[in-house]
Amino acid sequence: MNALPRLKPSREEVPAGENLCNHCTAKCCRYFALPIEKPEDRKGFDYVRWFLLHERASVFIEDDVWYLLVHTTCRHLQPDNRCGIYYTRPQICRDYSTTGCEYEDDWTYEYYYELPEQVAEYIDARFNKPGKPGFRTPRPEAFPVL
Repeated sequence: MNALPRLKPSREEVPAGENLCNHCTAKCCRYFALPIEKPEDRKGFDYVRWFLLHERASVFIEDDVWYLLVHTTCRHLQPDNRCGIYYTRPQICRDYSTTGCEYEDDWTYEYYYELPEQVAEYIDARFNKPGKPGFRTPRPEAFPVL
């Protein structure tokens, strides 16, 4: 079985002086992440669960900092993965560097939550006392057999 061809060169294979963005799929323009307070109690984790009840949201932890990640594409990203407002782009975009960016496909987070059920399970495990009802809806009673 043949391996699939690579669609882009590795970071090291990009010629010196050439812009890494010329080979990228604009990952940095397809989401934004904001630091959030580290949840310490049931209420804090319930906020995290609430974030994840919304489509295209996830939460990750990196270097002990919690982030809300919103998977949404910049409205000015062009079909060729270029910025449609490059010369008037916001300062945060101007300050962004390809050093350490997500160009590679193998980046991971220390912890990553994408489903509210993941957080609910954690809440149950961390805060519920044995024998007490959990966060989840109780299992319905079985129907009687006739």
